[in-house]
Amino acid sequence: MTRDLTHWQPRPTPDQRTLQGRFVQLEALDAERHGDDLWGALQGPDPALWDYLPYGPFTERSAFDAWLAGNAESHDPLFYAVLDNASGRALGLFSYLRITPQDGSIEIGHVAFGAPIQRTPGATEAVYLLARHAFDDLGYRRLEWKCDAANARSMRAAERFGFTAEGLFRQHMVRKGRNRDTAWFAIIDGDWPALRDGFQRWLAADNFDAEGRQKQRLEALRG
Repeated sequence: MTRDLTHWQPRPTPDQRTLQGRFVQLEALDAERHGDDLWGALQGPDPALWDYLPYGPFTERSAFDAWLAGNAESHDPLFYAVLDNASGRALGLFSYLRITPQDGSIEIGHVAFGAPIQRTPGATEAVYLLARHAFDDLGYRRLEWKCDAANARSMRAAERFGFTAEGLFRQHMVRKGRNRDTAWFAIIDGDWPALRDGFQRWLAADNFDAEGRQKQRLEALRG
């Protein structure tokens, strides 16, 4: 049931504060500080990384650096680097975007996680940290995830993280010379307490064995 919004006030804009987790931390993207790490992490092992992003792949470091610098200066999208706590290296980046304080709506997107962090607890924790910040710290009502409907990997990730599928925008965009039908997913504030509990239980030390393998799947731990 939708709550009374008579006294609703616009929410704060994210300020790119550092968000600390057990496996990773999120920092405001800095092209100079994170550039070498990200160039290494985002090149090579995962050739499909750039398939559904509107830019890349980058064959020259100068073009990559220019793209990174533009992202670092942007306010919407608002970019974060994902740093591995064990090594201190930046292994990926992503952003908030379509930041709409008056409606309490915000999106996670521009996800570019290098092969070293893909399918790791750190990748899940990074998404959790942005979601927790949006709902618990900033008081947003809605968190969105959108992707090309042909991007099966992104759609599986959205569902695993607890986003609800809301529909398909057919012929929504033209990207890299092909049609993009856009799949829409969202978490709303009423969903968040159970999802937050699931994330926290999944990320807890006792959910991993001595080799770092999960004992229970994230989907099984949601209330």
